[in-house]
Amino acid sequence: MQSDLDYIKEQLQKLEERMLKEVELRKQLISDIQQEQQDSARNLIHYLTLRNEDIRELQDLLHIYGLSSLASSESHIHRQLQAINERLGRFYSEEELDICTYPFSKLKIGEKSRMLFGQKKETYIPYLMVTFDSSFANDYAMVKNLLQNGMNVARINCAHDDEATWSKMINQLKKACTATGLDCKIYMDLAGPKIRTKILGKGKHKGKAKIREGQLIWLAENSGDFDKEEIVISPNEKGIIPMLKKGDRVFIDDGLIRCMVEKIKKDRVGIRVIRISSSKGQIKAEKGINFPDTMLQISSLTEFDKSCLPFIVENADLIGYSFVKTAEDIRQLRSELQNLAQNYPSLIIKIETPEAVKNLPSLLLEGMKEKALGLMIARGDLAVEIGFERMGEIQEEILWICEAAHIPVVWATQVLESLHKVGMATRSEITDAGHAAMAECVMINKGEYTIEVMETLRDIVQRTSTHRIKKRFTFRPLRIAERFFNPENLMP
Repeated sequence: MQSDLDYIKEQLQKLEERMLKEVELRKQLISDIQQEQQDSARNLIHYLTLRNEDIRELQDLLHIYGLSSLASSESHIHRQLQAINERLGRFYSEEELDICTYPFSKLKIGEKSRMLFGQKKETYIPYLMVTFDSSFANDYAMVKNLLQNGMNVARINCAHDDEATWSKMINQLKKACTATGLDCKIYMDLAGPKIRTKILGKGKHKGKAKIREGQLIWLAENSGDFDKEEIVISPNEKGIIPMLKKGDRVFIDDGLIRCMVEKIKKDRVGIRVIRISSSKGQIKAEKGINFPDTMLQISSLTEFDKSCLPFIVENADLIGYSFVKTAEDIRQLRSELQNLAQNYPSLIIKIETPEAVKNLPSLLLEGMKEKALGLMIARGDLAVEIGFERMGEIQEEILWICEAAHIPVVWATQVLESLHKVGMATRSEITDAGHAAMAECVMINKGEYTIEVMETLRDIVQRTSTHRIKKRFTFRPLRIAERFFNPENLMP
């Protein structure tokens, strides 16, 4: 009967052989990547090879024998496997040992984070990205205050305002940086396709339409010959209506209104209102629409986005790419940027669709043709698209895969949202904010209590970061244990 240790050795050898084989098969792909990114690309492929297997039985045995179970080794997975083999008596030559060790990978992700987000004083606290409100264009005191409270990256959303307002925001920031001696990167988000409600029929003049569960409403590109009492909504982007099919789900206003396609006609689609999770029971104009079951064949890079690129190239350090779905989307943006300048802003790809999750490895490998690449987990749209119940699982998976590729991550959307809007955070938001320590950067949305959010977030993350580096738990002394062993607590 095969001993446990023989089984472990055999399984580890098979895993290593698969890892090396998969990298060899993609030799040309890796050679096309920036030289500084090639070791990271190989580690990504090694990790994906491992995660294509069920190794739970092997992990249990490794743990029983006091060996690494390969968990929390995303950033250096092949070298970790080799280290286990060495403990079991296997010899590797210097040439065989993978260069991607834990210290090497830690150095890599640190270098890439600094390239993207700049320098920061506190090592264990993520970079803080703050979304600029329109009012910041004329509020130097607020911008300076944000900077002094730890803002590392200023986010300007190109879906709002215009170049004149963006210029004022940037001028206020530069003035504050000069006055304080603090550095702050400028991140500009491309708007992407604006799939938002436009009310064409009943309620058009008020900008909102009253609805009820069970009601049939219509999606159409124009008002056409509808009855004046019918509710007609446009998704505001041409070409979407013909892509819909019966049974497809349609979510409106961050999923508060859930519908399903029931009728297909030449120029319109009838959708049945299944659920309304709002007491008001109405559809407002300019609310987001999501089509989680529909493969939307619309470009991630819109004509409006292209018109914004010259300003972004001239003024920004980072460019956020919204609604990325495929590697071709990245190639398209890169081509546009190369036509404008040799040195253009570093790219942050935003993951907010099921297609982006599905294509994540190819998106990273394409993006790694750049010297530095970042990724944003845009949890708002992504949660609606994939389902709220899957969000916890998916955001963890994205973090693991990005760590394997040594890609810095921005944790975005609804961080301490209640605190930001009404001045008090919920208990679940505090826990969520603690998870933000696993990312290299945390994005804060607009709100009334931005400074309070920054202070609270820093406090939470400071505490969390002493227990964990990424998803690897670290053991500092626990106060609970210290109190237990205090001589005063010994029984007489």
